[in-house]
Amino acid sequence: MERLRARAGLSVPHEWWSSAALLKSYEAAGFGWVQLHSPPTSVLRAAGECLRHAGAVRGALETTALDPVLHAPGDLRVGGRDADRAFQGLLSYASEIGASQVVYHARALPDSSPSDELLRKETASLAGLAWRAEQLGVTIAVENLTPVYPGPETISAVPFSLRGLVQRIGSEHLGICLDVGHAHVTADARHTSLERLIEPVLDLVTLFHVHDNLGARRRSAAVTLSQEHDPLRLDLHLPPGRGNLPFERIAGLLNRHRAPLVLEVHPPNRPPPEELYAALTRAIGPGVREPTPV
Repeated sequence: MERLRARAGLSVPHEWWSSAALLKSYEAAGFGWVQLHSPPTSVLRAAGECLRHAGAVRGALETTALDPVLHAPGDLRVGGRDADRAFQGLLSYASEIGASQVVYHARALPDSSPSDELLRKETASLAGLAWRAEQLGVTIAVENLTPVYPGPETISAVPFSLRGLVQRIGSEHLGICLDVGHAHVTADARHTSLERLIEPVLDLVTLFHVHDNLGARRRSAAVTLSQEHDPLRLDLHLPPGRGNLPFERIAGLLNRHRAPLVLEVHPPNRPPPEELYAALTRAIGPGVREPTPV
């Protein structure tokens, strides 16, 4: 159990305040990590407001021994002056609160020719930002996505596309945040296995996001479960065991890894922290390895 505690994390839902009481409840439940959402880009670009917000969060974190990671705004895409300035603020914010990693939605664009220039600019900016992250001792973890509702994928829906980005930039402070829930939807939609989709990138993973869902929701087995939820939503962010993600098939892969395992469970599907810790234990098992410093 102590090994799981060393890697297990829980996210503070978007737009929830990370109060000391909330963070202490995470720690008491057994979690050793916490994921926080950054303030919006307007705050990240304003140095004074950014530092003021970070200082308040740091004060709450100092009441616990939790290790934080920071999630960038979902609508942030680097490659332009204002966006790059916001990301600089994000890295400074992460450094102020002691976060070892920031999660960023890279390559969140359709795979079509109009995206080419935006992707080129994003890659160039990320290369410079990775250098700044190295100075601050922070790792940028680029996350694989999936459609929230049935519809077109972005490039990042395939984790291997992020591998190419990370290798092209070649920084030790740029890695992959592998979201196994997102990968499950993508694998199901593409009629492939979850293992086949995630195994090629495991060596570059610095963080895992863990949650459950009903896959692409094509199979009849998902129909009986769907009455509790939005009938079309794919990215449900359920507790492990509440969907049909085959944790039994990937538990070994996760156990052999060292990266933190952060649960991302959205309200109103969110039981108390101690129940979430128990759900993670059942899904992954207590025999996980100690984390690697990042």
